[in-house]
Amino acid sequence: MTALAQARHQLKAHPLACDTGLAAGVLLCMLAGSFVAPHDGHRISWSIHSPAPLSLLLMTVGATALVFRRITPMTVLAVTGTVSLVESVTGDPRAPVAMSAVIALFTVADRTDRSTTLRAGLLTMTVLTAAAMLAGPLPWYAQENLGILAWTGIGATAGDAVRSRRAVVQAIRERAERAERTREEEARRRVAEERLRIARDLHDVVAHHIALVNVQAGVAAHVMDKRPDQAKEALAHVREASRSALNELRATVGLLRQSGDPEAPTEPAPGLDRLDELAGTFRSAGLLVEVARADSGAKLPAAVDLAAYRVIQEALTNVQRHAGVEAKAEVSVVRVGPHIEITVLDGGRPEGEDAPVTGGGHGLLGMRERVTALRGTLTTGPRYGGGWRVHAILPVKTRVHAVEDPA
Repeated sequence: MTALAQARHQLKAHPLACDTGLAAGVLLCMLAGSFVAPHDGHRISWSIHSPAPLSLLLMTVGATALVFRRITPMTVLAVTGTVSLVESVTGDPRAPVAMSAVIALFTVADRTDRSTTLRAGLLTMTVLTAAAMLAGPLPWYAQENLGILAWTGIGATAGDAVRSRRAVVQAIRERAERAERTREEEARRRVAEERLRIARDLHDVVAHHIALVNVQAGVAAHVMDKRPDQAKEALAHVREASRSALNELRATVGLLRQSGDPEAPTEPAPGLDRLDELAGTFRSAGLLVEVARADSGAKLPAAVDLAAYRVIQEALTNVQRHAGVEAKAEVSVVRVGPHIEITVLDGGRPEGEDAPVTGGGHGLLGMRERVTALRGTLTTGPRYGGGWRVHAILPVKTRVHAVEDPA
């Protein structure tokens, strides 16, 4: 965080102290301005004539009121406008008490709406300018009187501009947050709809055939001793029904495959025993991968072994996709009591290198679903100093049975 950002944060955290400093600065400026006098009609010079006691009192009251400008802006405007009016009519024309009214009018414009700013600004400008022109000690056409009109107008306009810019920035931020929430909700909705559709398909495919298998198996068991021919016929129906169920199940699962996937798995589901091979594939693609293992090569349940492998695979894929060609990834597998901990770290993109524009995916969501299904925990997020961290804790003993990964 830069020094400017730190100072801005401190000012926002202590608004009363900030306004107190502003009031002190305005008071010093008004005091300094009260010692300035015209010279030869065009130049100005410092005057040795100190301001009148009434002017000093009015400047002090106006500056003190600014301390509470954020709490009650309209009240502060009324107070500063009143002391400015009194000064313009009865006081020393060199005392710039109207400066406090300009700051108060800026605060009103910054803290309220445009219609309130318009009414308050026109009233303040009209009253102070008219009073100075009609009842002040200077001629009505004096530049000091026109200066009151100009400065009050500038204060109202500047405050309204600051408020409008803040509203625009807030609207942009809210729109971005709303778009992000909408995208995540849409992704979750699509995943839920796809799960429901697959569940219905699997139920329709399996339920009928399993019921048929159950009935025929019961018939075969009942007539096995007395009528073996009928038992063989029932077993033939069982085999035919199971074959049909497998074919239809394979077709349903095949809908989830992409066009380049094999039609059927030809090898066992991968696990941590193939971690070095996985890291080698990413190294050959240009990603520097370091692997550290402290799990003593313990045999894991098939579901846990597969989930650990898939988490590392997806995390390394994300590193290669988002962290750039010079990225470095660190993979650690540690056995801690009844759990296996998987950690994948990367150092982020080099400074000055823009991130590639890629479409949204469900990689993190898929990893979280795999880990949660095994009653584990997954933590993902940015690292301190840059980069990304994926940390999964999987129980070595799980109630979830392994299912061969179709991918």
